[in-house]
Amino acid sequence: MKKLFLILFAAMAVFASQKVSAQGKYGADSAECIKYLSYYQEYYKQKNYDSALPNWRKAYALCPATASQNMFVHGTTLMTRLYNQTKDAAHRNAIVDTILTLQDQRMATYPKNRVSILNNKGQYMINYRGSDAQYIYSNLSPIVDELGSKSNGSLLVNLLQASIALYRENQLSADDVIGLYDKATAYIEEASSKNPAEEEDNLKVKATIESIFADSKVASCENLIAIFGPRYEADPNNLALVSNIVKLMNSADDCASNDLYLKAVTSMYTLDPSYRSAYALYRLNSARDNVADAANYLQQAIDSEESDEATDAQYYYEMAAFCYKNNMRGKASEAARKAIEMDHGYAGKAYLIMGNLWASATCGDTVDKWARYWAATDYYQKARNADPTVADEAQSSINSVSRYFPEASEAFMYDLTKGQSYTVSCGGLSATTTVRVQ
Repeated sequence: MKKLFLILFAAMAVFASQKVSAQGKYGADSAECIKYLSYYQEYYKQKNYDSALPNWRKAYALCPATASQNMFVHGTTLMTRLYNQTKDAAHRNAIVDTILTLQDQRMATYPKNRVSILNNKGQYMINYRGSDAQYIYSNLSPIVDELGSKSNGSLLVNLLQASIALYRENQLSADDVIGLYDKATAYIEEASSKNPAEEEDNLKVKATIESIFADSKVASCENLIAIFGPRYEADPNNLALVSNIVKLMNSADDCASNDLYLKAVTSMYTLDPSYRSAYALYRLNSARDNVADAANYLQQAIDSEESDEATDAQYYYEMAAFCYKNNMRGKASEAARKAIEMDHGYAGKAYLIMGNLWASATCGDTVDKWARYWAATDYYQKARNADPTVADEAQSSINSVSRYFPEASEAFMYDLTKGQSYTVSCGGLSATTTVRVQ
């Protein structure tokens, strides 16, 4: 009896399969399906969307998902247009549910396009329900987890923003937000770029994520110590753990002087003596006013073959600022020049430092007592011209030092006239400048 049942069941399955196959891609009522597909598509091509919509509804009701992938693409466009025309909140919610359902049905039938459809679905959630932090967090999280480094930047940014909003409402812990931040930055760093424009977009997304996270103040020293202190004590030789502690504490305000940071940096440098760990040790020693050690570690970070030119330019600028602050004048000037050579984006700020170096230089009592201010003016002018964001500061500095220019008669006593070239060397610096008078 059991054997007979299995034979009959198999025969029924074969019959059902043949029936579906016979129906084809347009279903049982293929003529009606094709008719309404044709109607709506023709109106859609003419951009007569009002006439396309009722015919699309008929096609959607009659046709199986296999009839046309465009049925879902065009349907999403028509539903989006209807949403924008609708004022009633309940009706709008129903339309959004339809839009999201269309994405799910399209993914189920056309799995090859799953990545792009999932990204689109996430964006529709943001567009229509972005103000609901709990909804965004609950629904975007599984999408981002599935997509990983293939997630659109917008999804990563909005998911992080939603988690921060929930943290402020005490619905998520700092640990939850920090974990999501780590995940988002890892995904955007792993994201592939097909062209320079995509690479630039990924860099912008990463910068946005870091800015949002920093502004949130979730990664306060207090939170970081409470979360990571016990983890470090339990596993101090875990390179991934100590590297993460260092990265997060580097991004937090005034977080370079606690014991956890010192332990984590030391472990990181022991486990992996990279340019990142050398830079972290620079930060650590700088905070403790260990000037020579700090400068040494920063130079090691720059000299590492692992660091790229953009990173080296940043580090050279930091070296210039650090050495100027600590009266290492020659090294400050050299570092400022290197920063400008590697990335002209640092030119304005670096020229300001060079101007300050000359303005504060200790020179003799003859012409050089004026020449240092001429040289300073040269660099302040370069700073003003190179970067609008420092133009006001540069002009203010020019106004300050110009008060120390000599009178024309004083310059004449040294056989100098306005506009004449003059070479000055003092305070470990050297420059060719232009004579200026009151």
